[in-house]
Amino acid sequence: MNIHKQKLAPGITFVGVPIGTARDITLRALDVLASADMLAAEDTRSLLKLMDIHGIPLDGRRITALHDHSSEGAVTRLIKAVQDGKSVAYASEAGMPLIADPGFELSRAAALAGVPVTCAPGPSAVLTALALAGLPTDSFHFAGFLPNTKAARLSALEGLRDVRATLVFYESPKRLGAMLRDANTALGGVRSAAVCRELTKKFEEVRRGTIEELADYYSEVSPRGEIVVLVDRGVLETVNSDDLESSLKAALEEMSMRDAVDLVSKAHALPRRQVYQAALELNTQKG
Repeated sequence: MNIHKQKLAPGITFVGVPIGTARDITLRALDVLASADMLAAEDTRSLLKLMDIHGIPLDGRRITALHDHSSEGAVTRLIKAVQDGKSVAYASEAGMPLIADPGFELSRAAALAGVPVTCAPGPSAVLTALALAGLPTDSFHFAGFLPNTKAARLSALEGLRDVRATLVFYESPKRLGAMLRDANTALGGVRSAAVCRELTKKFEEVRRGTIEELADYYSEVSPRGEIVVLVDRGVLETVNSDDLESSLKAALEEMSMRDAVDLVSKAHALPRRQVYQAALELNTQKG
């Protein structure tokens, strides 16, 4: 492979790397990895392995580890190196940097320091899953990893219930079954969904169905590998103003405004803000 090694201008280049198959890397990404004065990575071993596969020597360079447990000093040193005229290439463990990735701290520090930043784009698990899932792609919401605990996860999912876009999550294989059961509760089991596993790898799999069907399946099956879960947008119920007003009046006769708004918004699957506004208008009319 003809790698073009050249002198790079001072600055930081975020390098997209494969999410699975090593040959998915771009030629420009290889050029940057070969040419940068300094290298940084979320996982130094995975970057070293990738460079070895493509025959890119370190040439005396060390790879700076930059992950969730790195000290602030690591970012500071990289910014200082750029200010001293060096070029820095950063790569996440897999896929595009900064997407559910600690590279964000480096990006923010670079913006605050006013140092040049560019990107050699590459594969993304989010976009790859969207292309394969068979769900709408005109609008999507990437929610990353959900909280570990059940209560927090349910709360986060309920907050996404009315988002008018395909929802995209990263999930661990150990928590997939629990996540789908909670999604079934919070979002409704009839929504179409897909579980994409081991994308671009030998055992790539895309399983489609309703949330309920997938929750049932993964309650019995323990998957392996990297997982992306996608959920179709819900169909919001259309409620005319008369029905909404009647429901609110009945609820307000027996409970506080807060409880009445909570009850009616859940009963009609309406945004709480919309129901609260309707309740305020009812109170104004009474006054």
